[in-house]
Amino acid sequence: MNTQMIKYIIGYILKLEAGFICLPLFVSFYFKEDMSMHKAYFYTIILLLTAGFALSRKLPKSQKMFAKEGLVSVSLSWIFLSFFGAMPFVFSGFIPSFIDAYFETVSGFTTTGASILTNVEALPRSLLFWRSFTHLVGGMGVLVLALAIIPKSNNQSLHLMKAEVPGPTFGKFVAKMSYNSRILYIIYILMTVLLTVVLALEGMPVFDSVLHAFGTAGTGGFGIKNTSIAYYNSSVIDYTIGIGMLLFSLNFNLYYILLLGNIKQFFKSEEMKWFFSIVFCSVLFICINIHSMYDSVFRLVRDVFFTVASIVSTTGYSTADFDKWPLFSKVILLFLMFMGGCAGSTAGGLKVSRVVILMKSAIREFKKLGNINRIVSLKMEEKPVTKDLMEGISSYLIVYIGVFVIILLGISVSIPDLASAFSAVAATFNNIGPGFEVVGPTQNYSTLTDINKIILSFSMLLGRLEIFPVLILFSPELYKKWHKRNPLKK
Repeated sequence: MNTQMIKYIIGYILKLEAGFICLPLFVSFYFKEDMSMHKAYFYTIILLLTAGFALSRKLPKSQKMFAKEGLVSVSLSWIFLSFFGAMPFVFSGFIPSFIDAYFETVSGFTTTGASILTNVEALPRSLLFWRSFTHLVGGMGVLVLALAIIPKSNNQSLHLMKAEVPGPTFGKFVAKMSYNSRILYIIYILMTVLLTVVLALEGMPVFDSVLHAFGTAGTGGFGIKNTSIAYYNSSVIDYTIGIGMLLFSLNFNLYYILLLGNIKQFFKSEEMKWFFSIVFCSVLFICINIHSMYDSVFRLVRDVFFTVASIVSTTGYSTADFDKWPLFSKVILLFLMFMGGCAGSTAGGLKVSRVVILMKSAIREFKKLGNINRIVSLKMEEKPVTKDLMEGISSYLIVYIGVFVIILLGISVSIPDLASAFSAVAATFNNIGPGFEVVGPTQNYSTLTDINKIILSFSMLLGRLEIFPVLILFSPELYKKWHKRNPLKK
């Protein structure tokens, strides 16, 4: 275990976060906020730089990175990133409880959008900016950003990228990981800027446009108004953000393919076809189910499309209280919560490709029932699904279900009903935000106990990093090997 390299990476990330904090500090000065806000950011920057330089003052002689180091580096980086990212809320006094502030910050970086704030409009603009900016950083991944700007990044950095970019498979499209990361982030930022401009042209205030673009790009969903997107009461804005949430739920490799002019290959993506087919069917079935609740077909389609886009992309913005919809519609939304977006996107959930491969595998086994010697090929994206990949997906599903049940048991002690408990875990573990009942779209997580907030913070990290990078921290083998290589001096 290359512990020195892990420390160096964490230190580098903390110094990078110190640079991030300068942005809300600038916003605080621009809007002439109280001196206490300036101090909150200054104190956080000092803490970050002190810790960052202490951990990364010297580049290790051995810079080898393997899968184990990649998993540990990513999980610890996200934990520390959220820890220090919570400090501006605590130092400013707007979220005096550290547990609440940590929950809010983890929710931001993991792009979950679950909140403990009962009146978000009471926050100063700089804190609103920082809160939404965490979505932008967490959406593509902070280590992906680090790889994009680290000068001498080598191909061993693939272990970092694999641990942070969600999805069952990941393929490079250029030789060097640093270039790979830069391409991802350039596409990501350009799409965010474009969305900001479009929202501003549609009448949304520029500051609001920037923050909602951050939330849409990261598929995070932190609102800056108590009624979320419904505050603007604009069909154009609803459809723009709805389409934006779906576009950011696609694999970003597809956008690179599109930039290269390979339009045919872009539209051949099987995962994308499945994704949009499921979205269309979900909108259609829910519209049929709840049409009697609406006087206007246009308003019906608008609300249903936005809600489906918000849930399947795991963003969590809202324009309607879907907790009042019939059970049939809520079951569809629950399925979308678990499925999520495409691999290699900013969306959470199991990912469409995993769901499709599992479904194809089940169909294959059904076809073989009458003839066990029959050979039925299993393909995804016109490529055979290897045994290793299939085993990996099956293992992930088993671990996913096991961890989900453990988290559900952990929070069920003090949550009043099954719908609230189950949807709270589903909404945090899949990085969505709002659930049903107590944690519904018009409610929040403020009424939960501190223990439940800690458990659900852990749930959000597990969901964003796809379980294994976080679980490895609890592996006894990891510490045994570390102890053997770093024996205590007697």
